[in-house]
Amino acid sequence: MPVGTQAAVRALTPEQLRETGARVVLANTYHLALRPGESLIQKAGGLHAFMAWDGPILTDSGGFQVFSLPGVEIDRDGVRFRSEVNGSEIRLTPERVIEIQAALGADIIMPLDECTPFPADRGLAERGVEHTLRWLERSVEAHAKLETAACQSLFGIVQGSVYPELRQRCADRVAEFDLPGYAIGGVSVGEGLEELLASVAATIPRLPANRPRYAMGVGLPEDLLAAIALGVDMFDCVIPTRYARSATLFTRRGRIRVTNRRYRRDFYPIDPSCHCYACRDFTRAYLHHLYSANEITGTILGALHNLTFYAELMKGARAAILEGRFNRFRSEFETDVGAAGPAHGG
Repeated sequence: MPVGTQAAVRALTPEQLRETGARVVLANTYHLALRPGESLIQKAGGLHAFMAWDGPILTDSGGFQVFSLPGVEIDRDGVRFRSEVNGSEIRLTPERVIEIQAALGADIIMPLDECTPFPADRGLAERGVEHTLRWLERSVEAHAKLETAACQSLFGIVQGSVYPELRQRCADRVAEFDLPGYAIGGVSVGEGLEELLASVAATIPRLPANRPRYAMGVGLPEDLLAAIALGVDMFDCVIPTRYARSATLFTRRGRIRVTNRRYRRDFYPIDPSCHCYACRDFTRAYLHHLYSANEITGTILGALHNLTFYAELMKGARAAILEGRFNRFRSEFETDVGAAGPAHGG
């Protein structure tokens, strides 16, 4: 799911975003509540009308962003912090977060949770689980009272840092709420791929297999395939667009940094196996020129390509699962990327 934190995926219009094959777009409750405010968005007809996106929208609660702010005060009832826009004091409770998302009109919404940083001692991780579960219960109650409850799917979030038993305990309790979907939070926060996958592996078996399971903030293409192998269905990450802004583009032969001198006279497409607009009509040499000249068109084409690459990778993974050949699909992808060697790396 492409990330459109401020109700916009960077460098792309909604029409361009549809061309990539994206199905769901992310927006951020915290940022939109600060600016322009959920009331204004509600008056505009909700997020779909406001950003002209007719597909599903998922809104994160903003917990990850809030807990990364300096001076945040956390208690059993919620969090208190100062706005990074104007410095005013803001209080977020589970009920308030649900209220904001109801006004935004997202299709999939997230409860307030305590995103445990890495590294975290066991005591801090246990507190995160306790608050996350307490806040989920209150979020479910608040959501059930809203008129929008029938058309908004509230997911549960599992925390527990890198402690498998905490992850399992949290997952067991979250699963009891019988929600439309479940998210694995507190991963991809600096713990490294091995710890990330261990946390996912500890959590996934405790969540219903007939409901979507969502790994928040993951990741690189190889990370996605590794998590899919464990049973994850949904992902979001800023990597495709963030890398595009720094001229790093994904291909079936590995990442390339198109500003490298070797691409100055390279008249091949970014990825010969890709059929996106950037690859159909332009060359690496042209992209090299655009990035070197600091032309925004370079970032636009790079973002178009990277998001198309991710969408096609997920499309291929879905087809491979249905045809019973996912392990081979993953192995072939990793072989292709590995065969490129260091010269193709970002």
